[in-house]
Amino acid sequence: MSLRSEIFEQPQVLGRLLEHEQTTVAGLADAVRRRRVTGVFLAARGSSDNAGVYAKYLWGARNRLPVALAAPSLFTVYQSPPNISGMLVVGISQSGQSPDIVSVVAEGRRQGALTLAITNDPASPLARSAEHVLDTGTGPEQAVAATKTYTAQLMAVAMISQALSGQADGPAELAAVPGLVRQALALDGDAERVAESLRDVTHCAVLGRGYNYATAFEWALKLKELARVVAVPYSSADFQHGPVALVAQDFPVLALAPDGAVFPELFSLLSTLVNTHRAKLIAVSDHDEALALAHAALPLPRGVPEWLSPLVAIVPAQLFCYHLTRAKGYDTENPRSLHKVTSTW
Repeated sequence: MSLRSEIFEQPQVLGRLLEHEQTTVAGLADAVRRRRVTGVFLAARGSSDNAGVYAKYLWGARNRLPVALAAPSLFTVYQSPPNISGMLVVGISQSGQSPDIVSVVAEGRRQGALTLAITNDPASPLARSAEHVLDTGTGPEQAVAATKTYTAQLMAVAMISQALSGQADGPAELAAVPGLVRQALALDGDAERVAESLRDVTHCAVLGRGYNYATAFEWALKLKELARVVAVPYSSADFQHGPVALVAQDFPVLALAPDGAVFPELFSLLSTLVNTHRAKLIAVSDHDEALALAHAALPLPRGVPEWLSPLVAIVPAQLFCYHLTRAKGYDTENPRSLHKVTSTW
C-alpha cells in the first residue's frame, strides 16, 4: 500500500464502515440517552484531533451537545484530571496506542462516565479502556500521513450524530458519501497541475470555518508533514483579527469554501484578499463565485450536505498535498522525522 492507494481506497473504507458499525453506533446512542449525557469530553492527537474538531461543530450544531477538547497533560503530567463523570468521554486514535489519550478515557471510566473509543485497532489499549468501541475498520494504513483513517473517523463522528438526531434525511445523505468521495478523487489530475504550479511555495494560510474549520487544520497538517510547507490554519473569522496583516501580493491563501451557512462571510473575506491585497487564492469549493475568484480551483461535487462536507472537501486537499510533495522531490511515504505511531504522555 502507498499514500496514493490509501487516498483512493477511501470510498470502499467509508462504505464498509457504514455497513458494519450501525449496530455499534445505535447501541452508543441508546446509552447516551439512557445515561442522560449532556456533554462530551474528547481526547485526540494529530489528525484524530482534527476529527475531534469536526465532532465539536457537528455534535454541537446538529445534536446540541457541548463538546470540550481535553488537555491530556492534566491527566498525565499534572495528575489533576477534571470532573468528567457526567459526560460522554471519547478517545479518537488510529492506533489506540498513545498513553495520554488512553489515560483520559480510563479516567473517565474510573469516574463512572460513559466512554467511547474510536480506533482502527479494537484490541488496542484505548479500546480496552473504553466501555464502547467503534472500529473504523480501515485495514492497515502503511503511509505515515493519515488519509483513509482520518475520513473514517469523520464518518464515525457523522454516524453518531445521525443516530442521536434521527433526522429523516440523514441515512440517505450518509449513504451518498462514498460516491461523492469517489467523484472528488476524479480531481487527481487537476490537483497535480495546481500542485506543480505551486511547487516553490514555502508558507501559506489555510482558511475554513464551521464544519470545515477541522478541514483547514487537517489540510495544513498534511502540508507541514508531507511537503514541509509552513501552513497555518485559521478560522476565516479569526484571520481578520490580526493575521490578515500577513497578506500581500501573491501571498498564498488556501481556502475551503463549500456552499453553506458560513459561505457568504468567507467569500466576502476571500474577495477582499484577492481584490484588495492581491493574494494568490487556491479554492476548494462547489460554489461558482469562489471558483471564479481563485487563482487555481479544485471544484467539489455538487449537492454535498454542509454537515458532511468535511468528508468530501479533504479529498482534493489530500491529492494536492500528495502531488506537491512529489513536485518538491520529497518522500510521500516516509515524511522526515515522523513515525506512524507516536506515543505521548
